[in-house]
Amino acid sequence: MSIKKTGSDVKGLSQQLSLKLQQAILYGDVCPGHKLTSQRRLAAAHQVSRATVREAIQDLELKGMVKTYPGGGSVCLNLLEPHVDMPLGGVGQSLSFQLQVMEMRAALEGEAAYYAALRATDAQLEKIEQEYKVMQARSNGATTLAKAKADLRFHMMIAEASHNLLVMSFSQIFYDRYFNAIYGVLDRTLKKFGRYPDRISAQHTQIYQALINRDAVLAKKVATEHINYTRSQLEGAG
Repeated sequence: MSIKKTGSDVKGLSQQLSLKLQQAILYGDVCPGHKLTSQRRLAAAHQVSRATVREAIQDLELKGMVKTYPGGGSVCLNLLEPHVDMPLGGVGQSLSFQLQVMEMRAALEGEAAYYAALRATDAQLEKIEQEYKVMQARSNGATTLAKAKADLRFHMMIAEASHNLLVMSFSQIFYDRYFNAIYGVLDRTLKKFGRYPDRISAQHTQIYQALINRDAVLAKKVATEHINYTRSQLEGAG
């Protein structure tokens, strides 16, 4: 779709493009940490000059929405990060704190799955399917750390497919700040049972299938149950 030309100069056109890009970011069409479409493609898609595109992106930089790297394109920033102060150290190995982290994950990932089922693009569902298959294939023999990273990668892809800026942004911050606690949950579970509980893998399958079928209610239900089940395995653990 081209930028509507009203007889204004390049600055007027760049402001129109800047607003369109801001909307794409705020509507969750561009994920925090992901690159914007290249300047060349933006110019072609909106039928404007490269100079107009550069000025629009500079406007986004001034607003703190993107950061441009020489030769590396423009990356969408996490707009919540400067405003969310979450402690990092000293609590990741606490069982009581790990249980709180799982309670938060249940709420967060249930909502993410619900909106992903409704809003994910076909391309995003295809990537989730690919990640699910890779995760299932490498589950046997993987280290605890690898399992934890694979689990979060799967759930982060679901959050990104929600097209909800707050869900995407907070998920990124939450997983990054409390990865040690999330890793600790899995480590405790493996030590308690001696293996990865079979139901966890089956629950990943249920989440994946609900998303592919675009069943939002079921996706929320099984995603929430998945985290609550994992949490229940920790109760009483030392």
